Parts: sequence; C-alpha cells; structure tokens
Amino acid sequence: MTTNNTKTKKINIGLLKRLLAYSKPYKKTFIGALAITITLSFLSIVRPILINKMLNVVGAQNASDTNYLPEIEKLSFINQMGLILLGVLIIEAVLQFININITNLLGQNIVKDLRKEVFNHILKLKNTYFDNTPVGTLVTRAVSDIESLSDVFTQGFIVICGDFLMLVIFICAMFYNNWAIALVSLSTIPLLFIATNLFKNGIKKSFTEVRNAVASLNAFTNEHITGMRIIQLFNRENIEFEKFKDINEKHKKANIKSIWYYSVFFPVVEILSAISIALLIWFAGVKSNAYNIKLGDITFFIMMINMVFRPIRLLADRLNTLQMGVVAADRVFKIIDTNEIIEDKGTEHTKNLKGEIEFKNVWFAYTGEDYVLKNVSFKIESGKTIAIIGATGAGKSSIINLISRFYEINKGNILIDNIDIKNYKLDELRTSVGVVLQDVFLFNDTILNNITLHNQTISKNQVIEAAKKIGIHEFIMDLPNNYDYQVNERGASLSAGQRQLVAFVRAYIYNPPIFVLDEATSSIDIETEKLIQKASIELAKNRTSIIIAHRLSTIQHADSIIIMKKGEIIEQGDMHQLKSNTESILNELLLQA
Repeated sequence: MTTNNTKTKKINIGLLKRLLAYSKPYKKTFIGALAITITLSFLSIVRPILINKMLNVVGAQNASDTNYLPEIEKLSFINQMGLILLGVLIIEAVLQFININITNLLGQNIVKDLRKEVFNHILKLKNTYFDNTPVGTLVTRAVSDIESLSDVFTQGFIVICGDFLMLVIFICAMFYNNWAIALVSLSTIPLLFIATNLFKNGIKKSFTEVRNAVASLNAFTNEHITGMRIIQLFNRENIEFEKFKDINEKHKKANIKSIWYYSVFFPVVEILSAISIALLIWFAGVKSNAYNIKLGDITFFIMMINMVFRPIRLLADRLNTLQMGVVAADRVFKIIDTNEIIEDKGTEHTKNLKGEIEFKNVWFAYTGEDYVLKNVSFKIESGKTIAIIGATGAGKSSIINLISRFYEINKGNILIDNIDIKNYKLDELRTSVGVVLQDVFLFNDTILNNITLHNQTISKNQVIEAAKKIGIHEFIMDLPNNYDYQVNERGASLSAGQRQLVAFVRAYIYNPPIFVLDEATSSIDIETEKLIQKASIELAKNRTSIIIAHRLSTIQHADSIIIMKKGEIIEQGDMHQLKSNTESILNELLLQA
C-alpha cells in the first residue's frame, strides 16, 4: 500500500514539474509573481509588530518600562507609527493588486498555450481514437480541465509558497516576542493539522468525483443533443431524460459531498482558533507578571493567532486546488501523450500526381484481428472511374478511408502512381483526394466558408465558377443571402441532398486528381438526384474516381465495377460482364445496400 502511495506521489510531482515547464516562456512573469508573493509574506508581519509596539508605548506608565516615552514624544511616536502603518497598508494593497493581475495573466497564458497544443494534437489523431472516445469527454478535457489548470498558478503553487513562508515568519515572530505565549497560542495547531489533512484527503476524493461527473454529464449531453432527432423519432424522450436525471443526480451528490467537507472543516478551524485565543487570554491573566506580558503582546498574539490559522485553513484549500490541477493535468497530458497519430514521414510530393491507384493484398481491421478487408487487390488506371458495391459492412467505406490514410492498414500496400501512400507528405496526399462522404458535415457558417473552409487562396469568383460547373449555382442563388447564407450546425437548415451538393463544390474547388464519392441517393428527391449524378460526372472528368454505388444509374457510367462481400472482392468487371454473369447477385447486393 505504501508503495502505491509513493508511486502516486512521484507521478504527481512529475506532473507538477511538467505543468510548471509551461511557464518557461513567461519566466519573467513567473519570477515577478513569486517575488511579489515573497515580499507580501514579509510585509504581512509588519502590521502586527507596529501595533504591538504602539500599544506597548501607550501602556507604559512609568520610566522603568523600556517602552516608556514622555507624553509629547509618545504622541509623535504614535503619529509616526500610524503613518508607517498606513504606508505599509497602501504598499500591500498595491502589491496584491499587481500580484493578482500577474498570476492570472500567467495562468491564462499557460491555459492558452496548453489548449492550443491539445487541440493541435487532437487534429492529428487517428479516426480510431475518435471512434472510441466520446466527444463530450474531449470537450471537457480541452475546455474545463485546462481552464482549471490556471488555478495552479493563480491559487496554487505560487500562493502556497507564499503561505508556507508566511507561516514560518509568523511562528518565528511569535517565539521571538514571547516563547511561552507562543507555545500556549500554538497548542491547538496539531489538532488543526490533523483536521486539515483529513479535509484535504476527503475533498480531493470528492473533487475527483465531481470532475468525473462533469465529464460524464458533458459526454451525455453532447451526444444526446446531437442525436435529438433520433430520440424524438423513436419517442425516447422520457427514457433518456431518466438517464440524464441519474447522471445529474450523481453530479449533484458529488458537489454536495465536497460542500459538506467545507461545512465541517471551516467551523472546526474557527473553534480551534477561538480555543487558542481563550488559552492566550487565560495564560496572560494568570502569568502576566511572571512572563512580563503587556497589552501590546496580548493584542499581537491575538492578531497572530488569526493570521496563522487563516493561511493554514486556506492552505488546505489551496493544496487541494493544486492537487486537482495536477489531476486535470494528468487527464490533459494523457491526450497529448496519445500515440494514435498517423505518421507523417513521407517526402514525396503530389504536384504532378496522375492518380493511378492500386491495392495490393490489403488487410485491415478497426480493432485487433477482426478484419473488415481481407486480402483486397485491385487497380484503377489514371482517369478511370470504378464503382464499388456491396451490402452494409462489406468494407466499401473502409477503402475510402484508407486511401486518404484516415486509418492505417494492417498488411499489404496501397500505391498511388506506384508509390506507397505512406511515402507521400500527408497534407498533400489528403489535398489530392477529394472526398464527398455519405454523411456530409457542414459547419455553423456561411455556404461560402463551408466550401472554402476559410482558405484565403480561394476567391468567391472561383467558388461561383465551380458551382456553375457542378450545376448548383442556381440552387445557392435561391437561398437567402446566396453564398452568404448561414448554415446551421451540421447543415441542419439544408436537406441531405443540398448538403451533399455543397460538399461536391467543396471537393471540386481544390481540383484533386483523385475523387471519391460515397453516394447516398436513397433518401433524396429525383431532381436533387439528377443534380448529384450530373455533379458526379463533372467531378469524374479527367480524374481517377471511386464511387460507392447505391443505384444502377451511377454504375452505368463506371469503367469497372467491384462487388464486395464480407471484406472480400467476389466479382470485378464492367457493367456488361456483370449483367451477363452475375445479374442476380448484383441486384441482391444493391437491394441490401
């Protein structure tokens, strides 16, 4: 058990060091914040000392007292001390103002850098990672968890260093003033440390539950809002609401549990502080002559008790903030450390790509050895169009994903112009393959921006010319604001066919030598289908094209047809050959598809 705890502690320290490393670009800001915090720690003892000195001078009534001053000098001394005290308060206020701004600036800069790094890493992850990770969880990591890391700098590491230093200064000052009163005043400190430790452990566990509950809540909410049409279509509102209530209840209980720890801990601290003050007053009343206790000393120690207990009380909360920051950092770094990245070590360029594609004995599985493609081999000559048909799960869409290297094959080779696709620069390879997927995704932006994807090198005139060639310019011009028509999230304001037509222009505008279409015309009207067929023919001109076919009308334009079943090619040839030899199989597969 001890070994595990030690291991966890070491991991936490390692994570903290890794997190603090992000402050290197802001080294001056970090050092400045630390210097101001240390300065404030030393200044915090000045006020009690000044008040102690003032009250001792005021209370001195005879010349035998070392603090005695004549009335005229006493008044002058009090005025001087008052001005000094006012100056110290002003300096502290200014430094605290600066420190709060600096630490928050430091924290937000680090959050900005870390969030950029996380999102940039997410952009490079394989599709398998997104297949296995809920979107809501990733959103929580990239937004909420990273945001909580700013507290490590604003309320955590730097402030904790200041609190520890402050405690050392306070305790040393107490013992220097009067060791006997110091021992009495600090007699409840062991109990306070025990209470603090129990609170820290309890609240850490509670906050971990809160963070897990937040992640679950985000994942559930995101998924169900995205799939709201399905929920309403199948009348699942009440059932899904009950699930939401359960998750929300867990989130509530986790938060209440953390509040319970605070509601117990803070009163315990106040009681222990009151006991310390009571013991101090009792001791001063009984032993004032024996230990030469003056009014200023009593006031000094009452102030010091409050000032010692306050950082200890806050220290527990801040240590917890630091720990929770480290927990959040652990989750964020797990994303950064994820190695599910498509390797981009290729050096070949695609500038003069002809588009000849060849699959050689390709085996592919999304998980383990559950192969969805089994020893697949075929060749597409440059400029030719091939149609792939087959039942659902035959492996058609997997072929599309592999050409653009969204997934890596397990065995075999995929060649373009006789060069393995792994040898091409990844960004150039994907730019050279224009893909129109069955499930088209449009962003909450204008039609124009959904086509160009904010590529500044593509002008509006180019988009208009491309839309005219594809044959959808008139459709776009009929929309409110034309090309500036605002598309809702996921293209909800457009029909399935309209979304696909926009995707055609998006693929066409980049003029790719290879075109891939996952055709889905089963749920669209005849007029839109004709537009899609026309767009398909236009895009296929002088390009190597792969079309996942769902209707005979599309297949008739193909130079070759591949029939797939359970990840294997069972027939290959042109339309005439397939009709004469395997027409019954073709019709059966088309009906299933």
